[in-house]
Amino acid sequence: MAGEKTEKATPKRKRDERKKGNVFMSKEVVTVASLLICFYSLKFLSPLISGVLQGSLRDYFTMAGTTSHVVIDDIPHLMLQAFLTFFLAALPLMLISCLVATIFTLAQTKLLVTFKSLGFKADRINPLKGLKKMVSLRGMVELLKSILKITVLAVIVWNVLSAWIPTLPRMIDMSPETAIAETGNAILNIVQQVSIVFVALAIFDYVYQWWDYEKNLRMSKQEIKEEYKQTEGDPKVKGQIKDRQQQMSRQRMMQNVPNADVVIRNPTHYAVAIQYDSEKHSAPVVVAKGVDSLALRIVAVAEENGVYVTENKPLARGLYESVELDREIPEKFYKTVAEVLAFVYSLRKKEEGLF
Repeated sequence: MAGEKTEKATPKRKRDERKKGNVFMSKEVVTVASLLICFYSLKFLSPLISGVLQGSLRDYFTMAGTTSHVVIDDIPHLMLQAFLTFFLAALPLMLISCLVATIFTLAQTKLLVTFKSLGFKADRINPLKGLKKMVSLRGMVELLKSILKITVLAVIVWNVLSAWIPTLPRMIDMSPETAIAETGNAILNIVQQVSIVFVALAIFDYVYQWWDYEKNLRMSKQEIKEEYKQTEGDPKVKGQIKDRQQQMSRQRMMQNVPNADVVIRNPTHYAVAIQYDSEKHSAPVVVAKGVDSLALRIVAVAEENGVYVTENKPLARGLYESVELDREIPEKFYKTVAEVLAFVYSLRKKEEGLF
């Protein structure tokens, strides 16, 4: 069927969709990368975070033991200390999370930044369209991914916690640092096991999103034809323009025939007009050439304007095929053309002598 979208999207179609903000991107890749990097950053930054929290706790316990009452004027200072503690502990992780999400998003979208996709579209609040998305292939894939992630996470968490729970009673005798370290190791164990499955899921999602993006951008043969007309122009119009350009070029060429020194013909199929000006050119120049009817016109114009016309079949054909218009003749034609021009110049001298 003519309207069936079976053809790959053209580069122009992809550029237009990119301008609209419709680009290929896997959110799973961004999510998994952010999750893994943030958890390992937490392990690396844990001494810094625990130091900030311990210092803050010491300050507050000291304040509780030395302060008998708190007045309203003390509240802004206490709130400032609380916010400062929070930002010192959480800000590095927040910055890392934002940076990772930004890098992986821009890497997939090839540094695209656009706000067109944020504009209001009425079809987004259309319940029928929302229902279609839910029962579409994409909706089913997203549902299966969510079920798989929840199932995998639940199984891994249960396996890790079932092995870790028996150690909880022994944590009473541990120091706070050791207890926190044990808890952190259990969490990182969960993350490591989950990451293996989630990375595989992200790879699958990346491939699927690419396939779905290419499928949605497919075009019908008619759309490709219409795009070609828009970018390259209608073939009929281009043909008319080309014919007009050729006609104007022929008119300019015919205006040069009266200035030629000689026209070499074969005898009706080819005609080449030669002009030689030693002050402008180092060799004779082809100022006009043509075949069939155009060759006959060149000969007719030459005869009307007193330009000598001679017949030389191989030379006429060779010059027509080898030399472009308004170009000097190649060296291989020098001798033959020089003989023709010498003969023409001698005829002119004789005619001038008669008069």
